[in-house]
Amino acid sequence: MNKTEMGSSTSGNCSSISTTGFQNSGSEESDLRRQDLIDERKRKRKQSNRESARRSRMRKQKHLDDLTAQVTRLRKENAQIVAGITVTTQHYVTIEAENSILRAQLLELNHRLQSLNEIVDFVEASSGFGMETGGLDGGFYDGAMSSMNSGFYNNQPIMASASSDVFNC
Repeated sequence: MNKTEMGSSTSGNCSSISTTGFQNSGSEESDLRRQDLIDERKRKRKQSNRESARRSRMRKQKHLDDLTAQVTRLRKENAQIVAGITVTTQHYVTIEAENSILRAQLLELNHRLQSLNEIVDFVEASSGFGMETGGLDGGFYDGAMSSMNSGFYNNQPIMASASSDVFNC
């Protein structure tokens, strides 16, 4: 018999009389209680599973939101790093260009210095300045140097200046 066939019980003891007049046994009533208990457990388990699934979806959504925020933060940080690299690269290119100019100026100044030293060597050799004969013989240095300071200028190379406006380069 199922629940709809069973009538209300007339007494509080284990046996009851149905509306059809049949007497229910205690085992059938016990089976019904057991089934009700099982049904209640199933209902509670379903409700618990729904809550667990809801919490799981919430955790998953929070994790997704956290990852989205992290992506945004990392993209912003990456853009800042790229901008820094761009600035540094531009600075490097500028410095490298300046360095190249300075190298060219150094070569030019060294060439000029070498030429001037050759001129000085030629003048000294042709004027007899610095030779053992001593004294000035009317050459390039007459009137410009005395015998007192001639020792200072003798065999002194001309040095390039650190200033770039020496030769108007």
